[in-house]
Parts: sequence; C-alpha cells; structure tokens
Amino acid sequence: MVQGSSYICSLVQSLRSASFPSKLANYSGYTSRAASNSLRHPSTYSEDEYADVDWDKLGFGLTPTDYMYVMRCSKDDNFKEGRLSRYANIEISPSAGVLNYGQGIYEGTKANRTEDGRILLFRPDQNATRMMHGAERMCMPSPSIQQFVDAVKETVFANKRWIPPPGKGSLYVRPLLVGTGPILGLAPAPEYTFLVYASPVRNYFKEGTAPLNLYIDEEFVRASPGGAGGVKTITNYAPVLKAIARAKDRGFSDVLYLDAVNRKYLEEVSSCNIFIVKGNRISTPAISGTILQGITRKSILEIARDHGYQVEERAIPVDDLGDADEVFCTGTAVGVAPVGSITQRNRRIEFKTESSLVWKELYTTLVGLQTGRIEDKKGWTVEIH
Repeated sequence: MVQGSSYICSLVQSLRSASFPSKLANYSGYTSRAASNSLRHPSTYSEDEYADVDWDKLGFGLTPTDYMYVMRCSKDDNFKEGRLSRYANIEISPSAGVLNYGQGIYEGTKANRTEDGRILLFRPDQNATRMMHGAERMCMPSPSIQQFVDAVKETVFANKRWIPPPGKGSLYVRPLLVGTGPILGLAPAPEYTFLVYASPVRNYFKEGTAPLNLYIDEEFVRASPGGAGGVKTITNYAPVLKAIARAKDRGFSDVLYLDAVNRKYLEEVSSCNIFIVKGNRISTPAISGTILQGITRKSILEIARDHGYQVEERAIPVDDLGDADEVFCTGTAVGVAPVGSITQRNRRIEFKTESSLVWKELYTTLVGLQTGRIEDKKGWTVEIH
C-alpha cells in the first residue's frame, strides 16, 4: 500500500498542468504525451490486439499496464474531474495521512473479455457503494458512485490490450482512496487522492483451482467488534501477514480466523469470505461489523438461492465444520475456491472435493455471468465500449 501510495504527489502536479480531458473519446494533449513515451492512444489498438504477455504463465502478481486514473480533493470539498496519465511512480509527502495514520481504503474489481470480443465489468456500482461506506468510517471524502464507475471504465478502456484472452484470466482493477495531504497530529488528512490502476491476473492462490488447505490460528484475530473489519481499509491487511506467513511455513494455503470475543465462531479467511455446505443448505458468517461485505459473497448468495439452495447467514461455530460436506471461499481476487481441509491444533477436517460439487455449480454460473457466456438478467454486468 505504501509503495502504491508513494507516487501520488508528482502525478497530481503533472495533472495540474495537463490539458487533456478525462474522457478517452476526446483527448487533447494526451496523445502527444503518450506518443512522447512511445505509447499509443488506446483507440488505435484493434479489438484483437494484445500486450506482449505470456498469458499461459500469468499468476496473481503485478504486471504494470499503460495508464492509471487520478482525482483529488480537499477534506472539505467534493471530488471533481479526474485525469488519466501514464502509469508511473509518484512522490508523496513523508507526513501524508496514509503513511502516518493508515488513512486509506481500496477496492478490487475485474474486467473480462468475452468470446465475442466485448469487455465486461461485474457490479462496479457495488464496489463504489462499499468505498463510500468505508470512506465514511475512515473520515474521508469519496467519489460518487458515478465518478467511481466512470473512472474504472476509463482505466479499463485505456488498458484494454492488457485484458487477457477469454479463459486466460482477467484485468484486475484496483481503486485506491488515500489521505495524501500532510498531517502531523492525529486527524483527518487535509487532501485526498483517488487512484485507479490495473494489472492482468489469473489464479490468486498458487494452488490454482486445486483445493485449499486452511489453518485456524487461535492466537491472531482479524478484526474486533467496534473496529474497522467490516470496511476495506488498508489497516486490515498488514496485521494478518504474520499469521499467513506462519501458516504457509507449515504448508497451509491461508488462515481461517475466529471471532475475537468467543474464539469459537468462523469469521473469514485473510482475503476472502467462507461458506460451508451441508446437504441443500449453504451457510456463511453473518455480517456483524467484523466481516467484509464481499461483492462475490453477495453474488454467490443470490445465485445459490436461484439454484434452489437454502441459504443462511448466521454465526457458525467452528464445531460445525466437522459436519460439513463442502467448504469454499469467495472473493474478487479469489473467485470461488474449494477448501480441501481445515486444521485446528492437531485436528484436520477434510471435505468433499470430487464428484458433484456445489461450489463448482455456483462458480460456473458466476463466471458465466462475468464473461458473457450466460445471459445477464440481473443487470450485474457493465459493458465497456
């Protein structure tokens, strides 16, 4: 996060003198800037022209693309017009609010290329709504839903040659909202920057689509009641790194956290929500302020109801794992990932990973909607022209 935030100041300064408008359809001064860096205007790329990437070796790592989007405002103002610029490093004040007090939130969404060449986003308005909610919790101004969606659209279109071919991955889009103004005392920053960048990605976990092996860490918790676990603040993620590293050193994929009060109810995995399946019933921990309201989670709940499953959001005791048929995780980066086992202390519980699987049925529908293979009757997808 610090590295991503560290290039905002110089970019903002360059944007102040730039003469190009925000809409890609009508650049003025933008083309010459791109040309001077041997970078073509996005509209000059053909629909079937791709960046020089070995798509078959794509993982979930940063591959810098061509452009990023930036918009800024003061703490007592509203965000106005943003700009696209060449993806590059920027500078930031050492006393920036995000560096000193962690005043920052982020989102994640994906763009997919369909078999007939269209580019689709999946529910970006939900990301915008979640960012607004998180910004209110972190005492930050935020872009409007329309500003957020437009910024994501522009970023994706500008980087369209980096969207993998169908079946080879997605373009992961990372919107950031950070306090970039200088502040010494503990208080909201005086200035904020909204930034969007993108990177082509494939599988989040090194296991690919193979079942995950999770570890329940009883020492660390992810979030506490009254905290900020329910919003996508950057401060939620560094504290889990030690638990993840310890689990991976023991051969596990990730950590499943328990609640901070009773230490007996399932919460979520480090970067994704969790579901358990028993017969026709699908359960996931209820949203109670400590669990992130995942957009993939929300979508899977609705898809499961459409498929006739009994869906419930409830407090799930860890002991319920022993009776579960299947367990799976959901998230924007993760998609839908099956869990093969969960270990607590010296007890290892294994779950069904073969034959007819609920997670695979739901995943197939989700990906079908995201990639245009299934007709979207819910209005979840947004096409970029």
